[in-house]
Formats: sequence, structure tokens, C-alpha cells
Amino acid sequence: MKHIIALFCLALVFTACEGDQGPPGPPGIDGEVAPAFEIEVDFNAANNYSVTQTYGFNIVPSDVVLVYISWETDNGTEIWRLVPQHQIFDEGVLTYNYDFTDTDFMIFLDATFDLNLLGNEWTQNQLFRVVVVPADYINGVDTTNYDEVIKASNISSFDTLETM
Repeated sequence: MKHIIALFCLALVFTACEGDQGPPGPPGIDGEVAPAFEIEVDFNAANNYSVTQTYGFNIVPSDVVLVYISWETDNGTEIWRLVPQHQIFDEGVLTYNYDFTDTDFMIFLDATFDLNLLGNEWTQNQLFRVVVVPADYINGVDTTNYDEVIKASNISSFDTLETM
């Protein structure tokens, strides 16, 4: 009899522990989570080896902006690397780098030598992919792994952004 009463009391405790539902959470995002686009850049002395571009949409201070450069092609597959990327020359080190604010981003070249010495293969038609990711969606993702970021951000295509 004691066991039956104990089981009844235990069942009563579990059914009585339900509280208010609480407020509903924020609405989910349908489709793509992160805005993403490609930008092709020509670096030269006239633009001080840098390009500054606005997003064309609002981002919030907690958003993360990631920039990837098309580094090489392997058997027809584009290899993307997270910027900054470095290339070592006899003259010194070249760095592709970027910075961002909540209104724009800048992609630029920096080097330990005169940038005018660079050949066109390092300065012309450089293809970048820019991904603006809400911080909540990037938590725990290896941002150096392009494929992981694209998958976590639910990105299926890239718009082309014309440089200013």
C-alpha cells in the first residue's frame, strides 16, 4: 500500500510542476540567414590599394562580418580562405586584410615592401566573398572553414556587389 501511495504522490508531483508557458520567442528567419555577396576588386595606387564599400542594408553591432578570398582553384574547385591572408615574397610579406563597421567594410592590401612592385596577378580581379552573420548563428563555428560558415549561415547563393 505504501508503494501505491508513493507512486501516486510521485505522479502528482510530476504533473503539478508545469508553469506558465512564458513569452513567445522571436520569430524565426525563413530562407537564408546571412546576407552574402561577392565583390571583385582591382587594387592600385589610385585607390591606395584598398576598397571601401557600404553594405546596402543595416547590420547590428553584434553581427560578424567575414571576408574570404578566392585563393586558388584545385581541379575546378574554388578554394576560399578567410582574410587576412599572407603571401611571402623575396621583398617581404603581402597581406590581404579587411576591417568593418556597422555601415561599411574595407578590403585592403598591406605589405612590408612597396606595393607598386606587385604584379597584376596579386592586385587585379581579386574575388572576395563577404558574409554578414548574426553573432548567434556563428557561435561554435570554425570561421576559417568556409564550408562550415556557409552551411551554418544557410547561404545558397552570392549576389554580386559592384564596387564604388
